[in-house]
Amino acid sequence: MRRFFLLFCLYIATMCSTLFAQPKYEVRATWLTTLGGLDWPTAKATNAMGIAKQKNELCDILDRLQKAHINTVLLQVRTRGAVIYPSKYEPFDAVFSGKIGLSPQYDPLAFAIEECHKRGLELHAWLVCMPVGTQAQIRSLGRQSIVEKRGELCKQHQGAWYMDPGLPETARYLRSLVGEIVQQYDVDGIHLDYIRYPENASAFKDAATYQRYGNGKSKDAWRRDNITHIVKEIHTEVKNKKPWVKVSSAPIGKFADTPRYSSKGWNAFYTVYQDVKQWLAMGIQDAIFPMMYFSGNQFYPFALDWVEHSAGRFVVPGLGIYFLSPQERNWHLDEIRKQIYFSRGIGAMGQAYFRNKFLLNDTKGLLSELQENAYAYPAYVPPMKWEKTSAISSPTSLVATLQGALLNLSWTPSISSQGQVWKYRVYASDTYPVDVEKAENIVGSTNRAETTFRYSLTPTHRQKVFWAITAVDRFGNESTPLQMELPTAVQNYAVNALPKQIPTGGYILFSDATGKVVLRTQQLDTPALHHLKGFLRYTLYDEAGKQLQTGILCKQ
Repeated sequence: MRRFFLLFCLYIATMCSTLFAQPKYEVRATWLTTLGGLDWPTAKATNAMGIAKQKNELCDILDRLQKAHINTVLLQVRTRGAVIYPSKYEPFDAVFSGKIGLSPQYDPLAFAIEECHKRGLELHAWLVCMPVGTQAQIRSLGRQSIVEKRGELCKQHQGAWYMDPGLPETARYLRSLVGEIVQQYDVDGIHLDYIRYPENASAFKDAATYQRYGNGKSKDAWRRDNITHIVKEIHTEVKNKKPWVKVSSAPIGKFADTPRYSSKGWNAFYTVYQDVKQWLAMGIQDAIFPMMYFSGNQFYPFALDWVEHSAGRFVVPGLGIYFLSPQERNWHLDEIRKQIYFSRGIGAMGQAYFRNKFLLNDTKGLLSELQENAYAYPAYVPPMKWEKTSAISSPTSLVATLQGALLNLSWTPSISSQGQVWKYRVYASDTYPVDVEKAENIVGSTNRAETTFRYSLTPTHRQKVFWAITAVDRFGNESTPLQMELPTAVQNYAVNALPKQIPTGGYILFSDATGKVVLRTQQLDTPALHHLKGFLRYTLYDEAGKQLQTGILCKQ
């Protein structure tokens, strides 16, 4: 009981602190479900109009996610023995074209990757691994079903079909399926769902497989080793092809009982044979997204347990936001709010939301809560520090020009880092130098290694006098910033006109490029103002000291 009191105190302290400081690095993910079109698509692509509707629908989803400062999309690409891209292994899911095996006349995965990257979002290909369909689904797949084509790999279990994890060929098949995606697509991650034995595994009919491959191990240990072997094989396949692609999974939300609390018999290790802590220790996972769809003390101690055994990899608790729905468990929004701040406070590397429709529908005001509070500023996916990479150099020769309220930035890539740069990040601040570690200074990033950036200076951002650029590699490592001092970078542009008059009793402050106040005056025609040169920021105050207007201008 004492431990829970201390845990609760920790939560209160961290919640209070994180309300005022948001992390620069944080995974903010959403599961975008294609099974049955639950999240996307809602229309069939049977003609050009249907294709356009599917594409527009996804773009709208991604626009809204970007606005909410979500940075990772877990897109379901394998549903139940069917996929959403052209594959030599499995047929097209019917959800896009209306017919199993029929192409929608475009590649949904390629399109989703392109649109995510335009918006600075990572796309992780989410594969449902062991389940390959209910009886009805298998019938609908017909001869294209894996049960028909590779029946020796499958077992029927409680009205559905599953791949048998104990067969060596199962690992090879899944490795090939993943390898095809990584080879052909510019995904940022491979995300493994249902990489486990099914519920009620004691009834799973793998006795013959165990007899053949058990090698004297207990059946429980053998099953855990089977799943670990598959995860390792997939990890090896991915890293051999593209070492920057993250490999993650969505294990059961509770690893096992903890000294703090019981898992009540439903956990990853004993029930479905996921030895996730071993996967982390072996380095065959870059991230885990445990499905922590629980409330109260069924969440907090188990979230802490995951973080304590992260082995330096990303632990991103999956939050069951669908339980906010009145049609589900009708949770209060405060339940999810607490889980967000608690996970931050204990060192988790972010949050993931199941599933996307409940997020974008603003269920119980969740989306509004994120935009206004928890995710008020953007965040970047943390770098993969465990991967061996060479240091990335800063860009050079930063130039800024203004066209009305449009700021154009351009720079030269570092010669020593050519080929390393994945994209560039842009930061801005009203103090010099720009602190690129503060989330509130994030402006955005380029699409791939483009060396230009255009930004509309809204009234809020007119105070951002100073700008900085960093180079980023595919692993998320960032160069030191190239700082831009606008007095030399921007010339002969009046960004803001001075106010026409100063109210009675009021005054105006002028500061230079470093933020130092160089003049305080109550008169706009003072000779001291005429003698000021360079790039200046001004702030107008009334008699009571209330800020009325800010602006920047360049005086030659």
